[in-house]
Amino acid sequence: MSEVLHHSTLPRAVRWWLAGIALLIAVMVLVGGATRLTESGLSIVEWKPVTGTLPPLTDAQWGEAFDGYKTIPQYRELNAGMTLDQFKTIFWWEWSHRLLGRVIGVAYLLPFLWFLWRGALGAALKRRLWIIFALGALQGAVGWWMVASGLTERVEVSQLRLATHLVLALAIYAAMVWTLRAGERQPLATARLKITAMALLGLTFVQLYLGALVAGLRAGRVYNTWPEIDGAFVPSAERLWFEAPWWRNLFDNALTVQFEHRMMAYTLFVLALLHAADTVCARAGTAAVNGAVWLAAAITLQAALGILTLLHQVPIALALAHQALAIVVLTLAVLQAERLAARLPYLSPLAGRGRMESKMTSG
Repeated sequence: MSEVLHHSTLPRAVRWWLAGIALLIAVMVLVGGATRLTESGLSIVEWKPVTGTLPPLTDAQWGEAFDGYKTIPQYRELNAGMTLDQFKTIFWWEWSHRLLGRVIGVAYLLPFLWFLWRGALGAALKRRLWIIFALGALQGAVGWWMVASGLTERVEVSQLRLATHLVLALAIYAAMVWTLRAGERQPLATARLKITAMALLGLTFVQLYLGALVAGLRAGRVYNTWPEIDGAFVPSAERLWFEAPWWRNLFDNALTVQFEHRMMAYTLFVLALLHAADTVCARAGTAAVNGAVWLAAAITLQAALGILTLLHQVPIALALAHQALAIVVLTLAVLQAERLAARLPYLSPLAGRGRMESKMTSG
């Protein structure tokens, strides 16, 4: 089938800005992953959005920060006797993660205001970008909400709040990538192709949430066999559902959560292969076929990397590679879903008037 070109383009400067922000968000997700893997996320026990930008600069300030960490259960139960130098290592991970969040906020807001002042953004795009900004502000509050869960009664943050924090970050990232696609060629597609592309995107987010639960429960450090888990491909019901009420197992039972993560990986793998085959059979166009094939390949590689990470009991290098490839899978899923979906124009008023005048002149 032929492809239709939608005459809606983003100014080049806007594209570069959005692409830069998306890249910073991806980097921040990886830094957040390293912060979690090094058990550094609770090293800063206060939320100071402005003054917290500066790290401790004197011995007295370092001592004060270390004393604050000593008051929480993680220090008393896991890190008692930690030296100041050891504390500095975990502190720098968490401080870098928070600083990067502030950098992203400034890098988003200031150019956004400039583009608004210049009239470079259409009404639909402005609404979308204001929503993304609001989600970014919410993400800062969710980050502290997550950290607060580990400061009083736990030695780690709540896996539910961790999953919420990660998925919200990736939802913001996905919104940026989707917006960047404005003005690209859109192939003609059947309803089934559109549905399966959106299903792949939705299930990818479900899988990201489940992966965060696995990480939060340290569930990747147990049941380190494949394809069997707990001695069988499908564990016994007694082991999967022993907590009451039953639904708590979906979030709190390490065996159930890892099993969910595995089953969702198999589901994504099969659906991605079927979608790729369908795009070829439907002759949906080169872009759609290539997008589907690349997505299926990335999901296949991600599944293999996940198995290796599990079998080796989650070494940091493999875990971060698994998380980085998850961002690649999400990116490809967003691009494919947007490629096959209907699109609204994101023209600035000036660009729209210019095109209209051009059509009138040529007529």
